[in-house]
Amino acid sequence: MVPEAETRSVLDELQRLRARVPLLSGALAASTDGLVLAHDTPGIEAEGVAALTAAALGVAVRMTEATGRGGFRELLVRGESGYIATYAAGSSAVLTLLAEDRINVGRLHLEGRRAGARIGELVDSALERVERTPPMPRTAPARTTQNRTLPQRPT
Repeated sequence: MVPEAETRSVLDELQRLRARVPLLSGALAASTDGLVLAHDTPGIEAEGVAALTAAALGVAVRMTEATGRGGFRELLVRGESGYIATYAAGSSAVLTLLAEDRINVGRLHLEGRRAGARIGELVDSALERVERTPPMPRTAPARTTQNRTLPQRPT
């Protein structure tokens, strides 16, 4: 799980990205297994998009492996009304962008790749810190000398 501070930083990055690229209608960062990390997707169900992104990612990864094209980097889907672009964001996250049909696709890729790299750094370093943090020692509950029992129901 990504700590709250990094989640806020990821959301800030998504909002800066949408400010830089006006024809973006949504931006979402998710784990590779489909859990939302942060989103700026007005009018779109973020959890559903994250789950679909994970499914598409699975197919894209298999396709790049089957064709000998190396590790997954990005996926672009064009619909009648615009684009959905997904970019690798470090080792355990992806960035999905929703864009209007009039967007300059070169600019979309340029900004998406940069934002994906920044988000990947944030998420990967946060997960690394969480993994390095030693677990809290488990202590046994304090024992009392009194014998406490639950009240019994009369029969």
